[in-house]
Amino acid sequence: MTAIAKTDMIAVIGAGAMGAGIALVAAQAGHPVLMFDVASGAAGQGRAGILTALDRQVEKGRISKTERDHIAHRLTVAQAIGDLSEVRMVIEAIVENLEIKRQLFSSLEAIVRDDTILATNTSSLSVTAIAAGLRKPERVAGFHFFNPAPVMKLVEVVSGLASAPDVLETLRDTARQWGKEPVSAKSTPGFIVNRVARPFYAEALRLLEENAADVTTIDTVMRECGGFRMGPFELMDLIGHDVNFAVTRSVFDAYFCDPRYRPSLIQQELVAAGWLGRKTGRGFYEYGTAAPKPVSISLASGPKPEFVIVEGDLGPAEALVDAMKGAGLQIERQTGNGFIRVPGATLALSDGRMASERIARGDPDNLILFDLALDYGSTKRIAIAKSNKAPETAITAAVGFFGVLGKTVSLVDDVPGLIVMRTVVMIANEAIEALRQGVACGTDIDRAMILGVNYPRGPLEWAELIGCDLVLKVLDNLQAAYGDDRYRSSLLLRRKSAVLRSWQ
Repeated sequence: MTAIAKTDMIAVIGAGAMGAGIALVAAQAGHPVLMFDVASGAAGQGRAGILTALDRQVEKGRISKTERDHIAHRLTVAQAIGDLSEVRMVIEAIVENLEIKRQLFSSLEAIVRDDTILATNTSSLSVTAIAAGLRKPERVAGFHFFNPAPVMKLVEVVSGLASAPDVLETLRDTARQWGKEPVSAKSTPGFIVNRVARPFYAEALRLLEENAADVTTIDTVMRECGGFRMGPFELMDLIGHDVNFAVTRSVFDAYFCDPRYRPSLIQQELVAAGWLGRKTGRGFYEYGTAAPKPVSISLASGPKPEFVIVEGDLGPAEALVDAMKGAGLQIERQTGNGFIRVPGATLALSDGRMASERIARGDPDNLILFDLALDYGSTKRIAIAKSNKAPETAITAAVGFFGVLGKTVSLVDDVPGLIVMRTVVMIANEAIEALRQGVACGTDIDRAMILGVNYPRGPLEWAELIGCDLVLKVLDNLQAAYGDDRYRSSLLLRRKSAVLRSWQ
């Protein structure tokens, strides 16, 4: 079976932002599209919204008036669900409620042809459960678009236990025909993206609960040091806390309350207050013309170090050596345990332990920990932490060192793993566990996280670049520090660190 022919009609049920976006994608690809919504007038409003958006595209010169008219002609509003009897595929994009979706598909099965594909755009519900009880569950599969559907390239094609291979192949081929990039996933809670992305939000919320840093600092460090397109709090405000919290709850409940996916009390309070983010004018940030502009506090510059001693291999921070050379610093390489020594301070990359713990176990009293960066050569910001025992002069020396390298410094509390390091290793660990469980192949996991949520690297690739031994070490240290099974490492990561040379 190949892609659905462009002459075949597609039906989209649900005329909200996602349903309308999917309808536009199908119509732009050349299909006649039926839009249906149980709410009176909603499908017509959805179509009108699409036409308004197309008119703006014409005004900007992105499409011609003729093309706009052709797309508009292909979009039709269905007056009743019975109008969908001859469609080739139905894409459901309604409320994320299992029983409502099951009722809809049961109704559809009595209306459509036996060869009609029934696709669900669910973001986290079980495709197997949605199809259960149908006469032909093999024609049901997940076809998960990302918002806004006309812009985002990723589509997760999700197989339930009964989904037929030829149906899945048709969905993948159709997605490509529509200009999308499909990835294949098994029907497990959250599929790829909504599962692997949970630590991006969860670790930021936990850091905030611990007063490790303020909202703006965490967002700034994740963007400027970690290379993420948006900080976690900015992104949660954009998504909407009601939506983000509901997905977290859904994944947490579906995994029988696994602590990996534990929701946050802080986000629960925001939802209770109705502070849902941009759409309500307030979330972690305030929005509107009079809203204050967020400001991230950075440390004042310190003196240039007279010399630098680099002891041992710096691991993923080795690129700092080239930056030192480029800044004209006098460098001496020695054997050792991954320290950078400058007058007044000893610097080390976070390994998941607090600076206080490392000093208690024999590291120098002037120890300053620094965070993981996407690219130490180009990053303009570094996050650092010190123990209560370290003198303030150590902070001054560290800021002077990074300042010479052209990097602004953010100070965070002495918490395990700092900000970027703990977040990235948790994302990587979740991706590795999804790979171990056969949710998707490694290539599709990495592609999904880059295309679906704009991560700067795929998490499996990132784990390789950091070094699986270090990823495992950080996770073990986080689990030891918190005594929380949330930080348990994937068995596949342990195998990889011990013997494997490629992801298996």
